[in-house]
Amino acid sequence: QVQLVESGGGLVQAGGSLRLSCAASGRAFSLRTMGWFRQATGKEREFVAAIRWGGGSTYYADSMKGRVTISRDNAKNTVFLQMNSLKPEDTAVYYCAASSPGATNEYDYWGQGTQVTVSS
Repeated sequence: QVQLVESGGGLVQAGGSLRLSCAASGRAFSLRTMGWFRQATGKEREFVAAIRWGGGSTYYADSMKGRVTISRDNAKNTVFLQMNSLKPEDTAVYYCAASSPGATNEYDYWGQGTQVTVSS
């Protein structure tokens, strides 16, 4: 079993930055693809970014490319999402997700989410 706990959300003005963290418990963190997703009120959950196990290839949603950076610290079982130049439309609950070991595009574990609110 894997438990994921997100932190770092909050209220920020447009143009500001936030760094989200996701601490994972359980085994084989370094072998899991880690992702960030978000869900705004009244909208479906959408992909934000992912980082693969192994070489650590990264992937980003077009809407956030250039404004976010995903990274991981396998020694600390933690994945990060650095968000810059935030816009009001980035307001959402941000979720961390983990794949099973060796997987890439399927996420089996989800955190509870952290609220990000961007004021105009």
